[in-house]
Amino acid sequence: MKKLSLTVLIAFIFTAGFSQKYAYVDTDYMLSKIPTYKAAQDKLDEFSKGWQKEVEAKYAEVDKKYKEFLAEKVLLSAEMKAQREEEILNLEQVAIDLKDKYFGEEGELYKKRQELVKPIQDEIYTAIKATAVEGNYGIIFDKASGMSMIYTDQKYDISDDILKKLGY
Repeated sequence: MKKLSLTVLIAFIFTAGFSQKYAYVDTDYMLSKIPTYKAAQDKLDEFSKGWQKEVEAKYAEVDKKYKEFLAEKVLLSAEMKAQREEEILNLEQVAIDLKDKYFGEEGELYKKRQELVKPIQDEIYTAIKATAVEGNYGIIFDKASGMSMIYTDQKYDISDDILKKLGY
């Protein structure tokens, strides 16, 4: 549906007879050329790996307790079984909460990404906007945003112009 709407919009723009210029950028390409972005990604990867190890350790603890419980289950009274099951469920909930804390929708990884990457993305957007005004572009497409393009003429790629404007 999204592609259909975009196709209809593009068809309308081209058939309406506007004398606007069009261009596209590849933000993935531009980000790959910015050293501060690479450094930010490396930091995010480092945080992520550390947090992932912590979460995996919690799940390993749950797994260990569960296996111990299964091995001892026949020897336990009903009350002790219930107590152990509750302990295991509580440990599992701690692991789930820790995973959400780090990797959830508003988790630490999201916050770090906002802190480290968003300023770079905002800088690119500002440069794109300035280039669009200076170059009298009516529309600038982002090739990296998942929008499918069947054909793109390289002469309309202004990614290097944006990088120059940013000083890269």
